Amino acid sequence: MAALSSHAEWRALKEHFLAVKDLELRDLFDADPQRGTALTAEGAGFYLDYSKNRVTRETLSLLCDLARARGLLARRDAMFQGARINVTEGRPVLHVALRAPSTVAIKVDGHDVVPDVHAVLGQMSAFADKVRQGTWTGYSGKRIRTVINIGIGGSYLGPEMAVRALRPFADPAIAVRFVANVDGEALRAATADLDPAETLFIVCSKTFTTEETMTNARSAREWCVAGLGHDAAVAAHFVAVSTHTAEVARFGIDPAHMFVFWDWVGGRYSLGSAVGLSLMIAIGPERFREMLAGFRDMDEHFMTAPLERNLPVLMGMLAVWYNNFHGLETQAVLPYAHGLARLPAYLEQLQMESNGKHVDLAGRPVTYQTGPIVWGEPGVDAQHSFYQLLHQGTKIVPCDLVGFCRSHADLPGHQDFLMANLLAQAEALAFGRSAAQLAEEGVPAAQIPYRVCEGNRPTTIILGEALTPRALGALIALYEHSVFTQGVVWGIDSFDQWGVELGKVLARRIMSEIQGGVRGGAHDSSTRALIGRYLAHRGLSG
Repeated sequence: MAALSSHAEWRALKEHFLAVKDLELRDLFDADPQRGTALTAEGAGFYLDYSKNRVTRETLSLLCDLARARGLLARRDAMFQGARINVTEGRPVLHVALRAPSTVAIKVDGHDVVPDVHAVLGQMSAFADKVRQGTWTGYSGKRIRTVINIGIGGSYLGPEMAVRALRPFADPAIAVRFVANVDGEALRAATADLDPAETLFIVCSKTFTTEETMTNARSAREWCVAGLGHDAAVAAHFVAVSTHTAEVARFGIDPAHMFVFWDWVGGRYSLGSAVGLSLMIAIGPERFREMLAGFRDMDEHFMTAPLERNLPVLMGMLAVWYNNFHGLETQAVLPYAHGLARLPAYLEQLQMESNGKHVDLAGRPVTYQTGPIVWGEPGVDAQHSFYQLLHQGTKIVPCDLVGFCRSHADLPGHQDFLMANLLAQAEALAFGRSAAQLAEEGVPAAQIPYRVCEGNRPTTIILGEALTPRALGALIALYEHSVFTQGVVWGIDSFDQWGVELGKVLARRIMSEIQGGVRGGAHDSSTRALIGRYLAHRGLSG
């Protein structure tokens, strides 16, 4: 792929940026009475209003031209066709196959993977029904009341986010909890009030060797065996999401209760696979398949909608616009929906693990910024936290505001108030309040400088009807394909994560030194001193 700066479309955008960088949203709206409805798009049940972004219609046209020049259409098609677009690992990228209908064929090396996907979905559905109906019982014959998912990264963030989001659809008789952090307090807190006889653990680890996950799994096994009195209890209280049959069996789990997924599914894209088993138990197989249908809705929109009307493309290219032209390094995701409290955390991994890269597909250092820093909190909570910086701080932060027209909670006035806040914040960020306006309102002159809000802060509103399983699937896929779009433009591999490995390698070395009471290993002076201090406090030094 040619260098990004060599494209005429890139140079055209740089010239355009110089012409529009100082434009004010107030002026853009005054000059175009139709802007608020013209700069919108719809697809897969969502309405995207990007009119409060610092763009003109020409900006969007030029951004779409750049996406075409960078080969977005061909690379998108290659992903859906099973090509090995994860170049550093030589793998296809087929999370889209997880939600493909059984009538679609997606082949990897001549093998259609869609029947494999549906076979695992069938296995998951049968097991989830047994747990939900009480026919799967623990070692002592008691019904399962709590499911604990043990995993980390994509084996935890997606399921946890979705279980919270879809709680109105969940079976109240079964609690679902998550343990990721290797801090022993995380597992202790998750099990403190539980009866082992009524607890099921789902251990999610592709290789069944992930240190954090297996440390927690072994401690959970000890807790279970201590409570039930026999190693044989493990088979009734543990199942695995893995590909390593031998390790699963060695742990004490019946391989018949191992749910597989594939190396062409990245962890952060794996919610629709067996990694979502805890979610399926919570909401049931039918609702889980509704979520998969929502994913597919957005997949088809991404595949078929013109770029200028394509929601993931528009969002992805707006991120490029702010990241590479305005020099804005962060993006806030602000869900105005209680159920989406963990969406920002989920998107932190999706975006920053995917596009936090410093070399291109050819291994050459990039000369431009790649993935933005993504962060956020639920909207109304955040208004009383960090919105002060959004409105009056010296940093400009593009914001996604996600909301729904209907709530599952039938409390008079609440949803109206919630959405009034979403709309008001977007308006305030865009247009602010000038010194002249404050003076007209009678604000004391001494206070005016402190109360001015400059406005011109960009927001994108993502509006759905209600937070249902289908809507959640479409929303996740919207962000997945937005991240993909950005990665294609930057010419990077969005599907590897080698930067995660170095810390793990060093942690294993330090762990062996700590357990051996070793001082003075091959580390820098700071790390050696910290290891020594830790050993001394723990009484582990010789």
